[in-house]
Amino acid sequence: MAADYHRPTRFPPGMFEAYQGGDDPAQLSRIAHDTAAALLARVRANPDPEIVERLISYTDRHGIDTIAELWAQASPKSLPGALWRLYLLRTLIRQDPAGIALAFQRGAEVSRTIDQVVAGAAIPAGPDEVRELADTILHGVFAGDFAVALERAAAFCRVTSAGFADLADDADATDAVRPERPTELTRRALRLTELAAELSSCARLWRHDSLE
Repeated sequence: MAADYHRPTRFPPGMFEAYQGGDDPAQLSRIAHDTAAALLARVRANPDPEIVERLISYTDRHGIDTIAELWAQASPKSLPGALWRLYLLRTLIRQDPAGIALAFQRGAEVSRTIDQVVAGAAIPAGPDEVRELADTILHGVFAGDFAVALERAAAFCRVTSAGFADLADDADATDAVRPERPTELTRRALRLTELAAELSSCARLWRHDSLE
């Protein structure tokens, strides 16, 4: 649970690499939950800035495959599921910072909520700003309020989803060269909406000490 982890196993320097998946779903689930709980508890107990920075940028050096093997199959409403989604969001941003920034900026213009304020991105938000926001959110996971980090990520997803949906409407009317473009943008909007709902659920569970 969020406030009462058992004493974590000490990880070696290559903390992720030490764990490899097996074929047993129960074993995979146990590994996912144990590694997520141990990692988070250990780092939050002693948030050394160098270690936090290495964790934030882990996928830049090693790719996202190792994290996917550990956590991608976990329940969306679980600690490993939440961590996977946060790393996935950061990866999506870094793969297409210009496209994500454009969608976030459009979403901030058409949204009638305070989500852009909750997300905390600079307005106007360019590629550098959305990349910085992704890192800031992950920093909050390891050295801040975990629920707030989840809520910021969810808010960012909702604003960006609204932006992609609005861009899809524009593409419907103007993009005769790429007729598949509206479908692609709508698909991205829907996935971000799902991601926002999953992250919000995890934030609520964490606040009730029920995210395991």
